[in-house]
Amino acid sequence: MPTEAPITAPQPFRTNAIDRLVMRRADDWHVHLRDGAMLGAVAQFTARQFARAIVMPNLDPPITSVAAAAAYRSRILAALAPSDGFTPLMTCYLTDDSDPDEIERGFEAGVFAACKLYPAHATTNSRLGVTDIRRIYPALEAMQRIGMPLLLHGEVTGKEVDIFDREAVFLDLVLSRLVVRFPALKIVLEHITTADAVAFIESGPATLAATITPHHLAINRNAMFEGGIRPHFYCLPVAKREHHRLALRRAATSGAAKFFLGTDSAPHAIGDKQAACGCAGIFCAPYALESYAQTFEEEGALDRLEAFASEHGPRFYGLALNTERIALERTPHVAPHRLGAGATELAPFHAGASLNWRFVGAADERD
Repeated sequence: MPTEAPITAPQPFRTNAIDRLVMRRADDWHVHLRDGAMLGAVAQFTARQFARAIVMPNLDPPITSVAAAAAYRSRILAALAPSDGFTPLMTCYLTDDSDPDEIERGFEAGVFAACKLYPAHATTNSRLGVTDIRRIYPALEAMQRIGMPLLLHGEVTGKEVDIFDREAVFLDLVLSRLVVRFPALKIVLEHITTADAVAFIESGPATLAATITPHHLAINRNAMFEGGIRPHFYCLPVAKREHHRLALRRAATSGAAKFFLGTDSAPHAIGDKQAACGCAGIFCAPYALESYAQTFEEEGALDRLEAFASEHGPRFYGLALNTERIALERTPHVAPHRLGAGATELAPFHAGASLNWRFVGAADERD
């Protein structure tokens, strides 16, 4: 069996063609902003780079009602300055008992942008997730009728399935049936990690799309074990073999409109990551666009980054493109080992590694 080289830091650029990249302001179609003190510590990093973000509802307790989503949106906005110009797009956490009428009411009122399906026990705060997809068929029927997207954490959770196979099995047992039973339902398979998922999305209907994270483009599964256990590379779904990483890179940089940016930035305090039972999640929001730019340039596709980051997502969701322009500059720098606010400290993705791009904010008059 071929040996997989650990990929723990960005590789050298193939070209040095440009020093400044100007593009339409991007959106993040999958982010965890948490709540309370953690929300206050991390929201600024997402709002700094992105105009909008699909906010995950897996709080404790989860966001299952219109009132809870509206209140959470208010807390997010209160943690930011109005000048940030950031719009949180709220989601509804699906359970076995989700009420189709509540979902429709929230969507029509502009509170819910989508619904999120977590298989029960798949990841952080998912114990109240869906135990059997058939239990939510009434909700899915309502969503299909009103044009409301379904967002999927695409893994099965049965103990008989190897953790590295959970996404592929989900495609066979769950998603393949969903696209047949609900042909008009918009579905986003989030944070895909396998060549299997890439092929499924590419061959699927126009109603099917996927988000890809910066970390699944940059690391394979060996990163978690290089020289010992590396808890800050542990996420769910876990990173896979090298050939899967390469398939994701080809998909993201292909220009295909079915693939778009979703960081799945999932912050946990350093103490909760470096623990006997460490939490899953990679905090990639602080250097998200820098990381994507690095990947796209390595693949010779910087000219396709704007579409992936700023156009494919809003078009799939039926939203207007952002009009603001942002800039990144080729400025080598090292990401800090720790970031934080108050008593909360977090390790960002790329901690201690060199990055060749730096996000500098709004484009200026010279652009």
